[in-house]
Amino acid sequence: MPVENELQSATNLAVTLAWTVGAVTGAYLLGVLLTWVLSRASRRSAVLKDIEALTRKPLRVGLMIFVASIAVKRTSDGADSWRPWVDHTLLILMIAAATWLLTGLVRVAERRMISRFGGGGEEISDADRRWRRVRTQVTVLRRLAIAVVIVFGGAAILMTFPSFSNIGTTVFASAGVLSVVAGLAAQTALGAMFAGMQIAFSGAIRVGDVVQLENGQWWGRIEEITLSYVVVRLWDERRLVLPCTYFTTEPFENWTRSATEIMGTVEFDVDFSVPFGDMRAELDRLLTENELWDGRSGVLQVTDAVGGVVRVRIVVSAPNAGALFDLRCAVREGMVDWVRRTRVLPTQRIENFEAAPEQPARSRSADETLRVSSGLFSGSPEADERAKAFDDHLGDHDDELARSRNGRR
Repeated sequence: MPVENELQSATNLAVTLAWTVGAVTGAYLLGVLLTWVLSRASRRSAVLKDIEALTRKPLRVGLMIFVASIAVKRTSDGADSWRPWVDHTLLILMIAAATWLLTGLVRVAERRMISRFGGGGEEISDADRRWRRVRTQVTVLRRLAIAVVIVFGGAAILMTFPSFSNIGTTVFASAGVLSVVAGLAAQTALGAMFAGMQIAFSGAIRVGDVVQLENGQWWGRIEEITLSYVVVRLWDERRLVLPCTYFTTEPFENWTRSATEIMGTVEFDVDFSVPFGDMRAELDRLLTENELWDGRSGVLQVTDAVGGVVRVRIVVSAPNAGALFDLRCAVREGMVDWVRRTRVLPTQRIENFEAAPEQPARSRSADETLRVSSGLFSGSPEADERAKAFDDHLGDHDDELARSRNGRR
């Protein structure tokens, strides 16, 4: 009897396998036909076109698994030894295919919401700002929805195992407790996720905005916003990846939050002899000939005049940040060339004061004494007598000094 049962089980397995293969093949052909019908109908409906493009593979896989499950149940006996694990495997595959199909439908909803508003150009109008905001919010919600679908799909798969049924039930019935535990175990990750949700719905930054970070060290365009990080495409095509918490805790500049127009400055030093009227005329000529200038601002101002030079600041405006950078470079190059041609480059002036040579200290000679005495005692005969007496006294004093020096020798 055991041998007969084994033979019967093997026969049933072979028959079931043949029917299953045929059913799966037919389901695949049915999926191809359904895809063709959707592609034909999508010529008139953008929604059907997105459904056909984003759910083609999961729909075919789901049909094949569903038909295979029916074929196994109809062509085999429940008493076969291989039947339980085959049914369990097909059930797991069915849940996985359904999860895959739901994620595709979420992507369809995202694409329909984004395409509804249009926009996305360099110039920012009211419609374009709305498009950027909706795109950012819908993208974040799509990531969150896909994460939720995958978590519930994994929980459903766990519930198919008797030993893990309690875990699956806990995921469905005790989401609040799990959220508390996850919050304690992964505070940083959850903080970044909530920061991403805050960014998406506060409107501080949107996909496509131009931002300046780290006090002007970096500037670029927001390329992607996720639940945990933000990707900034820098001006040199590099990608700067920052956590979402950066944009909720650190100051930054958003150059395109309400409009793309922006102003910038060009500063350099010139000589005091510069003709400011001619300089302003040259600036007007450069701005008029440059198509990057939007005509809003083109001002030349003298901001300082110390250290032998004059500090000149030029304020210009452009329609967006990229055009402003190129405009500033062009204006700087043109004005430097004008300064060179007009020869008003900064000149350092140095004045040299020649001091009289220092006279060595020496004793007053007799002639100098005589001149002094003559100046002191003059103007009358009595003064002449006093001068003569003074000179005799100095002469006796000099003789005494000479004798004392000789005695020391």
